[in-house]
Amino acid sequence: MTTSAPRPSGPFRYGDRVQLTGPKGRLHTVTLREGGELHTHRGVLRHEALIGLPDGSVVRNSGDAEYLALRPLLRDFVMSMPRGAAIVYPKDAAQIVAQADVFPGAVVVEAGVGSGALSLSLLRAVGDAGRLVSFERREEFADVAKANVATFLGRTPANWQVVLGDLTEQLPEAMPDGSVDRVVLDMLAPWECIDAVAAALTPGGVVLCYIATATQLSRVAEYLRGTGLFTEPEASETMIRGWHVEGLAVRPDHRMVAHTGFLISARRLAPGAVPPDVRKRAVRKTAYGDEDVELWTPGAVGDRQITDKNLRKRVREARRAADGAQQAADDARRADRRPATGDDKANA
Repeated sequence: MTTSAPRPSGPFRYGDRVQLTGPKGRLHTVTLREGGELHTHRGVLRHEALIGLPDGSVVRNSGDAEYLALRPLLRDFVMSMPRGAAIVYPKDAAQIVAQADVFPGAVVVEAGVGSGALSLSLLRAVGDAGRLVSFERREEFADVAKANVATFLGRTPANWQVVLGDLTEQLPEAMPDGSVDRVVLDMLAPWECIDAVAAALTPGGVVLCYIATATQLSRVAEYLRGTGLFTEPEASETMIRGWHVEGLAVRPDHRMVAHTGFLISARRLAPGAVPPDVRKRAVRKTAYGDEDVELWTPGAVGDRQITDKNLRKRVREARRAADGAQQAADDARRADRRPATGDDKANA
C-alpha cells in the first residue's frame, strides 16, 4: 500500500484526511487507505471512490446517500481531535499568533502543551525555519499532543521538541539565556514561571499568557509589573458571535462562543532599561483591605438609600397589590360557580 503525508490541496490520494458531510449535516472524518470503507446505517462508502477527485466533490455510497468531501481545516481538526486536556480554541489561537507576533523562523517556547491544538498553530507560524519547544508536566498529555500533531501533519516535525517536566526547572537547561523570541504560557499559575521566562527571552521578545479567570489575570499583570523587566502588560479577551444569513432572515445566532480565556502579554526590556512612566501613576495597590470594601458599598457607588419609613410604605403598597389580586381571583371563582340566570342564557 502506498501512502504519503497529507497535503492541503490537489486531488485526493491515499493518506489524506477527508471530512465527509452526510445527510442532515452529520460529519465523518476518515484517513483514506486502500480497501478502506466508511460504514453507516445509510450504506457503505468505499475510500477508493474518492481517489483522484478534487477537493469539494460529492460522492454517493451504496445506499445512494450523498456525501460532501473536503479536507478538514485546522480549526475543524482541532475541534474534533482526541483531547487529553482542554484545548485552546481556534479564535484564541489566532489571537495568540497575532498578538505575540509569531513569525517564520522564530524560536518559540510554549507550556503546557495540552492536547496539541496551540502547537499546531505555532508550528504553522514558525515554519520550517523556526523552532517550537513545548513543555508539559504530564506524560499522557504529551503523548496525546504528539499523536494529534502527527495525525494532522502526517509526521512529527523535526523542528518540534516536547520536554517533559516543569518549565521553571527545564527551561534553563533546554534554552540558553536570551535565545527565545516568544513564550506562550497556558497554565494555572503562569506567574511562577515569569522569572525563568525573563531569563530565556531575548530583549524585545514577547511573553503571552492564556488564562481563564480575572483573579489570575490580575496576579499575572502585577507580577509582570513587579519584576521591572517587562513593558506594561496588555490584556484582552476575544468573543465571536456567528450570524444566521438566509435571504432576508439576517440575525445573530442564538448561541455564541463567548468567554474562553484572557490573553495578557508584555515585551522583555533590555538589561538595565527603565521605561518612562508615561501615566505617572501613584503607588499601585496590589491587595484589598477593609477600606476597599467600603468603597464598593451601595451608598458609595451611588445607590439610593431607602429609609425605614419609605420601606414600610413599600411593604403596604405590595400587600395592597397582593390583596387586590387575591380579591379579583376570588371574585372570578365565585362568578364561575354562580348559577346561570335568564339574562345570562339570553346573552349566551
